[in-house]
Amino acid sequence: MSNTSSSSNRVVVPEAKEAMDKFKMEIADELGVPLTNGYNGNLTSYQNGSVGGYMVKKMIEEQEKKMAGK
Repeated sequence: MSNTSSSSNRVVVPEAKEAMDKFKMEIADELGVPLTNGYNGNLTSYQNGSVGGYMVKKMIEEQEKKMAGK
């Protein structure tokens, strides 16, 4: 049985955390989701999911552009 006190959400590259947080806020603003730093329990799972999903979509698009250029 796994230890429930450990988290798999650990920062692997600490320098990337600030950039990802900035990216997340930009996407939330673009989608009109009122995301703030800190507590966001007032947001729906749909709102939160849309931010995360759109972030992934944008990252995949960017990687595809890079791969097509090689």
